[in-house]
Amino acid sequence: MFKKIEKPNQKKNGLARDERGLSTVEYIILLVLIAVAAIAAWGEFGDKVKGAVNDSKKEIPSVSSES
Repeated sequence: MFKKIEKPNQKKNGLARDERGLSTVEYIILLVLIAVAAIAAWGEFGDKVKGAVNDSKKEIPSVSSES
C-alpha cells in the first residue's frame, strides 16, 4: 500500500556497487583485442603465402604444347 521513498543518493550508490555487467564488458574488450590480432595475423600470413606462390612460379618452368 505504501511505497518506500528512496533518497536519490541511495539509488546511485546501489548502481555503483552493481558489477554484474562489468564482466560482460571485459569479455567484449578481450574479444575485440583477439579479433584485431587475428586479422593482423591473417593479413601477414596471406602476404607470406602470396610471396611463396609468386616465388614458386619463377622456379617452375612454363609448360607449352609444342609438338
